[in-house]
Amino acid sequence: MVDGEYAWKAENVEKAHLACQEKCRKLMDMGSTPITITNTNTTVKEMKPYYEMAEKYGYKVFSVIIENRHNGINEHNVPEDTLQKMKDRFDIKL
Repeated sequence: MVDGEYAWKAENVEKAHLACQEKCRKLMDMGSTPITITNTNTTVKEMKPYYEMAEKYGYKVFSVIIENRHNGINEHNVPEDTLQKMKDRFDIKL
Protein backbone atom coordinates (compact mmCIF):
# COMPACT_ATOMS: atom_id res chain seq x y z
CA MET A 1 0.00 0.00 0.00
CA VAL A 2 1.26 3.45 -0.92
CA ASP A 3 -0.76 6.39 0.36
CA GLY A 4 -3.72 4.05 0.88
CA GLU A 5 -3.55 2.70 -2.68
CA TYR A 6 -2.56 -0.83 -3.68
CA ALA A 7 0.67 -0.50 -5.69
CA TRP A 8 1.76 -3.90 -7.00
CA LYS A 9 5.43 -4.25 -7.98
CA ALA A 10 7.14 -7.52 -8.83
CA GLU A 11 10.19 -6.65 -6.76
CA ASN A 12 8.01 -6.47 -3.62
CA VAL A 13 6.42 -9.92 -3.89
CA GLU A 14 8.94 -11.75 -1.71
CA LYS A 15 8.89 -8.96 0.87
CA ALA A 16 5.08 -9.15 0.96
CA HIS A 17 5.17 -12.93 1.50
CA LEU A 18 7.71 -12.59 4.32
CA ALA A 19 5.71 -9.80 6.00
CA CYS A 20 2.55 -11.91 5.81
CA GLN A 21 4.36 -14.91 7.30
CA GLU A 22 5.78 -12.81 10.14
CA LYS A 23 2.36 -11.39 10.95
CA CYS A 24 0.94 -14.91 10.99
CA ARG A 25 3.76 -16.11 13.26
CA LYS A 26 3.07 -13.27 15.75
CA LEU A 27 -0.67 -14.02 15.78
CA MET A 28 -0.04 -17.72 16.34
CA ASP A 29 2.41 -16.92 19.12
CA MET A 30 -0.35 -14.87 20.81
CA GLY A 31 -2.84 -17.74 20.33
CA SER A 32 -5.17 -15.72 18.10
CA THR A 33 -7.96 -17.59 16.36
CA PRO A 34 -9.02 -17.69 13.66
CA ILE A 35 -6.16 -16.35 11.56
CA THR A 36 -6.93 -15.53 7.94
CA ILE A 37 -4.12 -15.13 5.42
CA THR A 38 -5.13 -13.14 2.37
CA ASN A 39 -2.16 -13.52 0.08
CA THR A 40 -1.69 -15.13 -3.29
CA ASN A 41 -0.02 -18.47 -2.64
CA THR A 42 0.19 -20.46 -5.86
CA THR A 43 2.74 -23.11 -4.97
CA VAL A 44 3.37 -25.65 -2.23
CA LYS A 45 6.63 -23.81 -1.52
CA GLU A 46 4.71 -20.61 -0.76
CA MET A 47 2.32 -22.47 1.56
CA LYS A 48 5.01 -24.48 3.37
CA PRO A 49 5.85 -21.83 6.03
CA TYR A 50 2.19 -21.67 7.07
CA TYR A 51 1.95 -25.45 7.45
CA GLU A 52 5.17 -25.48 9.46
CA MET A 53 3.92 -22.71 11.75
CA ALA A 54 0.56 -24.45 12.13
CA GLU A 55 2.28 -27.65 13.22
CA LYS A 56 4.53 -25.79 15.65
CA TYR A 57 1.69 -23.83 17.25
CA GLY A 58 -1.05 -26.46 17.00
CA TYR A 59 -3.24 -24.85 14.33
CA LYS A 60 -5.16 -26.45 11.46
CA VAL A 61 -4.80 -25.01 7.96
CA PHE A 62 -7.76 -24.60 5.64
CA SER A 63 -7.08 -23.42 2.09
CA VAL A 64 -9.71 -21.50 0.20
CA ILE A 65 -9.28 -21.11 -3.54
CA ILE A 66 -11.19 -18.15 -4.93
CA GLU A 67 -11.71 -18.09 -8.66
CA ASN A 68 -12.82 -15.10 -10.71
CA ARG A 69 -13.45 -13.08 -7.58
CA HIS A 70 -13.54 -9.77 -9.44
CA ASN A 71 -15.42 -10.92 -12.54
CA GLY A 72 -12.20 -11.07 -14.50
CA ILE A 73 -11.21 -7.48 -13.64
CA ASN A 74 -7.61 -7.05 -12.56
CA GLU A 75 -8.18 -4.69 -9.63
CA HIS A 76 -4.53 -4.53 -8.61
CA ASN A 77 -3.02 -3.68 -12.00
CA VAL A 78 -0.86 -6.81 -12.00
CA PRO A 79 0.50 -7.24 -15.55
CA GLU A 80 -1.32 -9.89 -17.57
CA ASP A 81 1.91 -11.82 -18.24
CA THR A 82 2.51 -12.02 -14.49
CA LEU A 83 -1.02 -13.32 -13.91
CA GLN A 84 -0.46 -15.97 -16.57
CA LYS A 85 2.80 -17.03 -14.90
CA MET A 86 0.93 -17.37 -11.61
CA LYS A 87 -1.71 -19.53 -13.27
CA ASP A 88 0.95 -21.66 -14.96
CA ARG A 89 2.85 -22.38 -11.72
CA PHE A 90 -0.26 -23.08 -9.62
CA ASP A 91 0.45 -26.45 -8.04
CA ILE A 92 -1.67 -26.53 -4.90
CA LYS A 93 -3.24 -29.97 -4.65
CA LEU A 94 -6.97 -29.69 -4.08
